[in-house]
Amino acid sequence: MEPDLRYHRFMATRDSTDSPRRRIVEAAVELLENGGPDAVSTRAVAAAAGMQPPAIYRLFGDKEGLLEAVAEHGYARFLEKKREQLDPAPQDPVEELRRGWDMVVEFGVSRPELFAVMNRATGRGSDAAHRAGLEILHGRVRRLAAGGWLRVDEELAAQIIQATGQGAVTTWHSTPADRRDPALLTVLRESMVAAVTRAEPAVPAAESGPAAAARALRAALPDDADVLSDAEQRLLREWLTRLAADGGRPPT
Repeated sequence: MEPDLRYHRFMATRDSTDSPRRRIVEAAVELLENGGPDAVSTRAVAAAAGMQPPAIYRLFGDKEGLLEAVAEHGYARFLEKKREQLDPAPQDPVEELRRGWDMVVEFGVSRPELFAVMNRATGRGSDAAHRAGLEILHGRVRRLAAGGWLRVDEELAAQIIQATGQGAVTTWHSTPADRRDPALLTVLRESMVAAVTRAEPAVPAAESGPAAAARALRAALPDDADVLSDAEQRLLREWLTRLAADGGRPPT
């Protein structure tokens, strides 16, 4: 599914602004960010939302269900911001990568409690928004690959981008406030960029061969090409993945 379509389908299923469920979730988010996880009791949330505690159990099942909804809410807010800055045809995909990474880290640094709940959530509540955000990330990585910028496999690149962003936020908040240095975030971002992208889109002679071409072709393949059947598409992607992974070395 295309990232835009996934995004719009997700946004269309969100609660209306005046629904009881939305009021409870927003009350829980405010308590979480002002007082941490311990402040998010069912009684406190119900009081802040102007409702009775049984409404929380009816709508969310239990506190864990409520926290999943809080994570979904956080992903939705982040996704809206991410979507506003999404350029479908960036002139500089490496700068786009930097902006996307900075956006994640800024969100995590400025909203630590919500970011932590979002990272812990694994239930059904946050899946749709999380997947939509991942589609945007993978779209950025694919544009890098198609332009010849990518140094590593697409999946590994996405994992490096995610890991360094989450690690930057975790390290920032685990460091005493008087010892935090913004230069850390810049160094981590540039280390990530150096790890996943080339200095120039042209393939260096030392890395010439089928591997780079396989990565670029795989990234450029449309998801719904009419020329190949579904089975042929899967087989071609498998071949290209193997070529990219082993460096395209000829068999011995």
